[in-house]
Amino acid sequence: MTTVAYLGPPGTFTEEAALLYAKEHELVPMPSISAVAAAVLAGMADEGVVPIENSLEGSVPETLDVLIHEEGLYIRREFVLPIEHHLLVRPGTCPSDIQVVYSHPQALGQCRRFLERCFPKAQVVAALSTAAAVEEMMAQEGAAAIGTLRAARIYGAEVLARSIQDRQPNLTRFVALAREDHPPTGHDKTSLAFAFAVEDRPGLLVGALKEFSSRSINLTKIESRPTGDKLGAYIFLADVDGHRTDPPVAEALEAISAQCSFLRILGSYPKWQP
Repeated sequence: MTTVAYLGPPGTFTEEAALLYAKEHELVPMPSISAVAAAVLAGMADEGVVPIENSLEGSVPETLDVLIHEEGLYIRREFVLPIEHHLLVRPGTCPSDIQVVYSHPQALGQCRRFLERCFPKAQVVAALSTAAAVEEMMAQEGAAAIGTLRAARIYGAEVLARSIQDRQPNLTRFVALAREDHPPTGHDKTSLAFAFAVEDRPGLLVGALKEFSSRSINLTKIESRPTGDKLGAYIFLADVDGHRTDPPVAEALEAISAQCSFLRILGSYPKWQP
C-alpha cells in the first residue's frame, strides 16, 4: 500500500486534502512541512501532501524553500481545496472570555480582518498547524483557535463562529511531493527555480523568460525568494505550461540553464482541473 505523509496532526486542512487525494492509502501525519519532505526523501513515505499556495495569502514559504533546497524531491500532482476557517473554543466559552487566538500563520493571515474587528485586544499566537492550535487551545481557559470542523470533532471543541476567512472563495493549492515527478499526460505544468551568478543588471530576467515566450510557452506564475546568501540576492520560481520532456519546454530549459548559475526542475505534473 502507498504511504502518504501530510502536514498533521489529524484535523488539518492538509489531512482533508490528503484524504481527497489518497483516501485508499495509508496516511501518516508529520509535525511540519519539512518533516513531510524528509519522510519522502528517506523513503518513510512514498508521497507527501503539503500546501503550496493560498488565494488570499499567496505562497507558503516553507514549501517553496523545501523544493528549492532539497535535491531529489519533486512535485508529482497538484490539487485545489476550498478552505473554510472556523473559530473554535472550549465548550461554554463566551466571546468576552477570549484573550488569545491560536492557529497556523497562514490561517491567521486569512482571517486577519475578522480578528482585528472582533478580537482587537486578543493575543494572536502561531501554531505548527490548525489542528495543533485546537489541541493547545483546549488545554487552557480564555483561548480560541482557528481550525476545521473535523478538528472540533476530534478535540471536543465548540464552534463559536463559522466561515471567518476574510474573503470568498478562499482556495489553497496543495501538491503531492515524491522522489519522481509525473509522466507526461498532454495537459501538464512544469515548475522550476533558477538564479543568476552575475550581479543584477538590466535584461537578465527578461532574457531567461524570453526563452519561453519565443517558443510560445505560456508562463503562468513567477515569484522570487531570497537566496539567504546576502541581501538582494534572489531565486526565481516559475510555472509554465507543458511537460519538461515536451521538445519546446526542454529546449527552453536548456537555453535558460546556459544563462543561470542555478536551475532546478521542481517537477512536471498534470494541471489541476476544477
